[in-house]
Amino acid sequence: MGRFAVVFGIFLGLSALNVSASEQDVDWVTLSRSEIGETLSDRKLVYDGATQVFYASGRTLYNAGRDSWGYWQVRGDSYCSQWPPSGLWDCYQLDIGPAGQLRFVGSDGSFSTGVFAE
Repeated sequence: MGRFAVVFGIFLGLSALNVSASEQDVDWVTLSRSEIGETLSDRKLVYDGATQVFYASGRTLYNAGRDSWGYWQVRGDSYCSQWPPSGLWDCYQLDIGPAGQLRFVGSDGSFSTGVFAE
């Protein structure tokens, strides 16, 4: 899992699940470039013990007990994020599923999920 687990674990405050995304594809739909932007812009997601706001400006605020500011953008059909002080961008497939769940899928097939805040 390497870099994905470290970066995404900090990013979402969740451990990547041991089940691959392909084993859990029932009712999940992969979002396209325009759908990713529309889905995330100025929205808040709730994860297990954390929240994240995706501002239309390209900034994102993650909080799991303290604020962590980063950047997000859409590249191709992927959601990408960058968390200072690192200048590296990490990209993920974004799927939407039942009950408004969002699933961020890494290149190795591992994933984390969140739901929209009401």
